[in-house]
Amino acid sequence: MSYIPFTDEQKVLANSVNLEEFLRMRGEKLERAGVEHKLIYYDSSGKHDSITIRGSKWFDHKNQTGGGAIKFMQEFYGMDFQTAVQELLGQRVTPLSHSPPKAIAKEEKKEFKLPEANSNMHRVYAYLIKQRFINPNIISHFAKQHTLYEDKEHHNAVFVGVDENGVPRQAHKRSTNSYGNSFRITCEGSDTRYSFAHFGESKRLYVFEVPIDIMSFLTLYPKDWQKHSCIAMNGVYENAVLTALKSHSNLSEIVLCVDNDEGGIEAVDRLRDILNENGYSNVKRLAPPYKDWNEVLKAKNGAPALPAVPNKHKEEYHRQVGNLQYLKCRPDKLTSQIYAAFKNEQYKYLAEYALAGSAFFMPKSERINSECKAFERLQRKLKGSYKPYTDKGRKAQKQRNLQECVQTVLKDLRQNARTREQSINTAKLLYQLADSAVRLSIEETLSEPVAEHIESEDIVCEPEPCMEFG
Repeated sequence: MSYIPFTDEQKVLANSVNLEEFLRMRGEKLERAGVEHKLIYYDSSGKHDSITIRGSKWFDHKNQTGGGAIKFMQEFYGMDFQTAVQELLGQRVTPLSHSPPKAIAKEEKKEFKLPEANSNMHRVYAYLIKQRFINPNIISHFAKQHTLYEDKEHHNAVFVGVDENGVPRQAHKRSTNSYGNSFRITCEGSDTRYSFAHFGESKRLYVFEVPIDIMSFLTLYPKDWQKHSCIAMNGVYENAVLTALKSHSNLSEIVLCVDNDEGGIEAVDRLRDILNENGYSNVKRLAPPYKDWNEVLKAKNGAPALPAVPNKHKEEYHRQVGNLQYLKCRPDKLTSQIYAAFKNEQYKYLAEYALAGSAFFMPKSERINSECKAFERLQRKLKGSYKPYTDKGRKAQKQRNLQECVQTVLKDLRQNARTREQSINTAKLLYQLADSAVRLSIEETLSEPVAEHIESEDIVCEPEPCMEFG
């Protein structure tokens, strides 16, 4: 294909195409998952649904990568940059011959069937009590509700999710092996809108990643536990939580009790945003002092326990933002300062110039005593609004994002006279530039030195709460 000199506007337009609509028009299968959609496709290893899509953004939870529409076309359909942009702009429509096999084939619905139950639960009780330290009374409660039992064939623990009428719709198997490989898997045909849960009469719903965490938590905090509700997501997907909330009108307070590790910390912000968008604003976080609630229970019983794992991106973002120093903004020099800092890859200075500029262009009523105070407030805002789940993509993508931010800001700063609304917009653009600069700086700090390079056009311009159970 011959080279096409796309304009910056065309590139931005292509990258902002709504992927959900685009893929549906081309026959791909998507399923709604809260405010997002999952791309469903098949290959030689079976069905896959790890890719979530929201507007023009996507994220592959399995491979921990994501980005905009252009990168999606490059990553998953093997297109070069030129073809991807043309496709997204509608200048050509080619069959997606590189799409995963059977991606547009009709999904064969498999019948859900509970594994055959064993005549007793000796192995499940032994596993949960001796290895997991769970209170036998808690185990017995769920066994009597028929939401926990032992399967006959492999003696796995089976955790059952039932619908509003008490009909089993989902099952999650967990091996009880003392030695060798252990596993956990959701049974074929399961309806992910339902999961292992207990529903009480209070307004509070505790949300966990897996059933054993629920039982561990209830062992740790047994007082009046049946008054409240609790549910396992079997990961960090929100389907079952949203279904439970819609089916139980008494539930209005949600406590996220997911793991205290990189994935759990990331999931808290994502789940809170999804719940807020669905009308649930009373969302709290209760983090275990160890990696998860069963590890807390292990530690309490003197067994080795895995520690909590911080989210490196979040900690580094907070550290770097906290280290930004106020540099008095000189409007006549701001353009050249931003340009030079970007070209020299001095991202700390770039963030400082951008944030100081944002404070300068804020309305006087919001600057209160001084620009320095406004700068400090913007620092706090950056820290408070950072969400790791939105900070995806490789270093090359973040370099492109920063370049686009710099281009937009430099173009905006060429205005000689501006209205109040224009000044507010300039302040927002500079704030976004500061955020983008810190995100790229983090990637450089955390990544090992690798020979990662992207070809990009140079910018042409004049140098210018912890809560308790109960």
